[in-house]
Amino acid sequence: MMKISKIREMSSPELEKELGELKSELFKLKFSLATNGLDNQMKIKEVKKELQELELELEIETELEEYDSESVIIEQILFLVRGI
Repeated sequence: MMKISKIREMSSPELEKELGELKSELFKLKFSLATNGLDNQMKIKEVKKELQELELELEIETELEEYDSESVIIEQILFLVRGI
């Protein structure tokens, strides 16, 4: 299980790569469960939780990037309007 602090340090491409790997792992775990080959069913819950944490962090990072680009545009408009 990855710590939140490590997740927060990751860039968007790293988060997306990790998401892909976890989704693949979750698929394999579910397949193993369906074929009665999974010893530790709690592993599915752990992977789902980590997936949620990564998805949330990616969403926050995306929102921040959008906010930054919007604030730059607003500053440019204010500059033009006010003539500052």
